[in-house]
Amino acid sequence: MANSSLPREKIPWFPTVDYDLCTGDQECFKFCKNDVFEWDEENNRPIVKNPYNCVVGCQACLNICPVQAISFPDKEELRATLRRLRAEAAGQVASTAFPETAAHHTE
Repeated sequence: MANSSLPREKIPWFPTVDYDLCTGDQECFKFCKNDVFEWDEENNRPIVKNPYNCVVGCQACLNICPVQAISFPDKEELRATLRRLRAEAAGQVASTAFPETAAHHTE
């Protein structure tokens, strides 16, 4: 869903754990191979340690959580953010490629 040329840190897509619902079954932690989660042994719960390792658009851990303790941002918000970031990136490319045009439009 995301364009690899966009900085991942600008894309707010990663899980949030509702600790009031989490049962500590480790399903999300065992499932995710992208090292998004770290297991907090003391509190018996997952911590989102590496949020930007999460694949943009993936919700697999949400789907395997038996108590739905994991949530993600709204997909429409994600699409809007990606459109905005792509437009910003296109504007930066245009202003770099044609600096005299960009200067003309800012006067």
